Amino acid sequence: MDAGSASASSSFTCDAEDLPLRLQFYDDDDHQDHQAPPDTVPLLLPIKIMDAADEKGETPQISEDTAHQISVDPWYQVGFVLTTGVNSAYVLGYSGSIMVPLGWIGGTCGLLLAAAISMYANALLARLHEVGGKRHIRYRDLAGHIYGRKIYGLTWALQYINLFMINTGFIILAGQALKATYGLFSDAGVLKLPYCIAISGFVCALFAFGIPYLSALRIWLGFSTLFSLIYIVIAFVLSLRDGITSPARDYSIPKSSHSTHVFTTIGAVADLVFAYNTGMLPEIQATIRPPVVKNMEKALWFQFTVGSLPLYAVIFMGYWAYGSSTSGYLLNSVTGPVWVKAVANLSAFFQTVIALHIFASPMYEFLDTKYGSGRGGPFEIHNVMFRVVVRGGYLTVNTLVAAVLPFLGDFMSLTGALSTFPLTFVLANHMYLMVKGPKLSAIQKSWHWLNVVGFTALAAAAAVSAIRLIMLDSSTYHFFADL
Repeated sequence: MDAGSASASSSFTCDAEDLPLRLQFYDDDDHQDHQAPPDTVPLLLPIKIMDAADEKGETPQISEDTAHQISVDPWYQVGFVLTTGVNSAYVLGYSGSIMVPLGWIGGTCGLLLAAAISMYANALLARLHEVGGKRHIRYRDLAGHIYGRKIYGLTWALQYINLFMINTGFIILAGQALKATYGLFSDAGVLKLPYCIAISGFVCALFAFGIPYLSALRIWLGFSTLFSLIYIVIAFVLSLRDGITSPARDYSIPKSSHSTHVFTTIGAVADLVFAYNTGMLPEIQATIRPPVVKNMEKALWFQFTVGSLPLYAVIFMGYWAYGSSTSGYLLNSVTGPVWVKAVANLSAFFQTVIALHIFASPMYEFLDTKYGSGRGGPFEIHNVMFRVVVRGGYLTVNTLVAAVLPFLGDFMSLTGALSTFPLTFVLANHMYLMVKGPKLSAIQKSWHWLNVVGFTALAAAAAVSAIRLIMLDSSTYHFFADL
């Protein structure tokens, strides 16, 4: 059975006589129940792990089997997963990439508007988690159920490319943090960026070997939050100190030709969207405890309120302190004790390792489910060795691309235009129309169509802007560049 077909087995088994639970098995190919072996039954959906539809007497069925855990995490753990993505070390670049080209008014309004629109789009997607009596634990499953096999494949391709590029970007970011740390103590230039990227990829692989699935992050989410707070607080405090002691700053938008200004503005708008969205909400929602829609909405509210405060603080403070001269990596702009900056850079490095694991989890889940043995616990030697080979190979490719193209940010802008916009805004609104259309008023339908058309146009404009930037930078940078 291929990756898109529904199956009915799980990696978790227990004795049938000890399982006073209602189990369900579903197959999209034949719509027939499967029979479990006499000695064991797959533990897929306990009676109390049901969607809110249970309250109406409708028991949803899991759309596919998975080698990873589902329906086990409280809403606040999922909220911290989302917050880890929002407050990743990428926030250290938003003062320069968002505020500088947009200015105080455009940047501030853009951040707030992007948060509201992103919250709305993600809430729409969360409400589609259970459609047709089934829970769709992967984005591609949901799209395939609504549109069919072709869109299933297209959605999987878009999501895979998007997450692959984000993961590669995280490895570059971790390498830059390592190089910045090295530069604080030595100016010999021996440890170049490609070497730092290789070290980062190796550490990310070690972490991936030990964390079998997304739900297993648990305590690591606490460490991620701690690391985020360390580099955000340090960047905030040092920027505040520099801003108080420095002369008046220039907050005007940098002068450039009309075309350059337009494309730079479009790029900044794309960064606004990237700042809040994961492109893998159904996969994250799959881990949450029922009622999955209500709990996911709690997690989203957490992300877009309390969870976003550190992001706003460091973005606004960085721009206030340095104005239009703000660096693309805020820790390169701040002044202060060497050891303090080193702690901030190392915290950014370790947080990036954890954040990468979140965005790599859909690929890990696919590989583990399709090619894993499905036998024994996640730390059985054969399962550990499987992760070493398969995840190690995947991250090796990520690391190689990161080292060859350390200016990947240009390509990420293109990827975001071609995948993040469609996945987060275009598909979310159109799928909602497809599923809820008969119950929507004419005004509601017009609003969703406006979102579909508007974000499609914005995605096209962002793609053109990204291609232009790639063409300009290709004449400046070279493979394995030490940026």
